[in-house]
Amino acid sequence: MQREKRVLIQGVTAGSLAQEAGIEKQDVLISINGKPVADILDYRFLICDEEISIVIEKPCGEEWEIELYKDADEDIGLEFDKPLMDVPRTCRNKCIFCFMDQLPPGMRNTLRFKDDDYRLSFLEGNYVTLTNIGQDDLERIIRYRLSPVNISVHTTNGRLREKMLNNPHAGKINGYLRRLHDAGLDINCQIVLCKGINDGAELERTIDDLSQLHPSVKSISVVPVGLTKYREGLYPLEGFDRESSMEVINQVKRIQGGLKKRLGTNLVYIADEFYINACVDIPGYKHYEEFYQLENGVGMTALFTHQFNNYLKRLKFSLNEKRTVSVVTGKAPSRYMQSMVDRLTGMYRDLEVYLYPIENCFFGTGVTVTGLVTGRDIIEQVKGRNLGCELLIPNVMLKSDQDIFLDDVTLEQLCSELGTAVKRVENNGREFIKAVLGIDNQGIHYCVKRRSEVEQARGCYSRET
Repeated sequence: MQREKRVLIQGVTAGSLAQEAGIEKQDVLISINGKPVADILDYRFLICDEEISIVIEKPCGEEWEIELYKDADEDIGLEFDKPLMDVPRTCRNKCIFCFMDQLPPGMRNTLRFKDDDYRLSFLEGNYVTLTNIGQDDLERIIRYRLSPVNISVHTTNGRLREKMLNNPHAGKINGYLRRLHDAGLDINCQIVLCKGINDGAELERTIDDLSQLHPSVKSISVVPVGLTKYREGLYPLEGFDRESSMEVINQVKRIQGGLKKRLGTNLVYIADEFYINACVDIPGYKHYEEFYQLENGVGMTALFTHQFNNYLKRLKFSLNEKRTVSVVTGKAPSRYMQSMVDRLTGMYRDLEVYLYPIENCFFGTGVTVTGLVTGRDIIEQVKGRNLGCELLIPNVMLKSDQDIFLDDVTLEQLCSELGTAVKRVENNGREFIKAVLGIDNQGIHYCVKRRSEVEQARGCYSRET
């Protein structure tokens, strides 16, 4: 039996099949059903059978072969040190628009890591360029049915893609897309639009080429290039202003009309930021159909507004005392957020809400999205202002598994500097209403330990973490 890799077991779930079989932490996984386990995909695929044979090696050197009988979808309970059981594949490109190359100095290393791993695309929804895979990898994607595949296409013009990604392998994209289409896998495509490079006629060509692969291609997103103030020595790029954003909107709207007639779907959607830049209304909820690309900032405002309206229609809640809260947001969605705040304060006379759009000094004022607002910018711009009994922080500003901003400021530090309670709020219209009104007011992450006289007069409550 070929032993390509031996994987250390870092933990065993209590009460699991693995624990009952005598598998323990620090045992080594050698094979499942006679096959070596290279990564988490092999592991997940191989344990799908109802009868599996596992070979492990104990710390003393003994090898055990264990037969397990299970339901097809039942996990056996092994835990590993790395999510992939392997090192993530790094990006081999040097994209002319790469946001990672525009980060300020001193940021933590994890933010500078450029992953381009098709396994993470499947497991976590990341977008990949497919420039670091070979035919074996492509066959593996197809064999394991890793669908949907989220691909950063940018252009279907092979030579232009090689230029944009600075990679001679980037021009193979059309062959990969066709192979995935022929295999019946679902694909979501992303286009980072750069003015004067892949817009205009090139954008039209790319959308047309990708639409020929529908229904495998489920969605195409068009997002504006993100530019920070740290671009010295990088490829000269220009951001989208009001006029150029309007040109993109009109072009894509015309294309959508043709696609709707031909395919029955809009298929291509543009990021909210284009509409905000152009100072025009964002399309309604139904326009985005299945909301395939929320993580790309496509349809987030429409979905948030829809959730807000639906919850508000059904809401039966009385505010029995005066309540004052504050909310921070990025510059881009501030107009929409203000309209929602106004509706709530119009309904509740005892409610006072201060909305503070934060200008992004950390990355540069051209960066206006909420998800890139940093803790230090919040502190510097709202300190000393009326924050009420608690400050609401959108979830997208913070790391998914930690209460920390991109600049390493923590919620605890934010609370301490501002002297008010701070609450992390899910990016959801319903949860926003509940947080503003104090409905089921749980989950305050950090609060001041003492109430000031001003807070006491307002009747606002504080408690320790």
